[in-house]
Amino acid sequence: MPRSWRGFALAALCLLVIAPAALAIDSEPPLPTPALQKRYERLTHQFRCLVCQNESIADSSASLAADFRKIVHDQLLAGRSDAQIRDYLVARYGDYILLDPPVAPRTWLLWGGPFAVVVLGALLVLWIVRRRSRLPDADTPLTDNDSD
Repeated sequence: MPRSWRGFALAALCLLVIAPAALAIDSEPPLPTPALQKRYERLTHQFRCLVCQNESIADSSASLAADFRKIVHDQLLAGRSDAQIRDYLVARYGDYILLDPPVAPRTWLLWGGPFAVVVLGALLVLWIVRRRSRLPDADTPLTDNDSD
């Protein structure tokens, strides 16, 4: 192997070793026990980043998501349960922070909104089609009665 190829191969190997660390989003230090760390990872995948489109705070690189990860991290260290952490974030930011919000009267618009838009769109298309079907054909010649 030529000397220049060895240097290239060494550089490529270094990049492969360093790349996963560069792609890491979470800046929080690992929690003291594997069980707490697993809870942390599970919880961060349940909350939505409020500035990203349908991305969990675990997957987002936004600074707001980092703040949410810090909140979850600190709450776990404080001994809070998953339900207490969830309730805390929902109380502060609403049900929208949950990637899977509950079906409740206060979230009906969130769950039913997309269906309502589809139904309204279908009704609009139906109305337009019916209205156009009542128009006279452009190919039909005018009669003496139509010219008045």
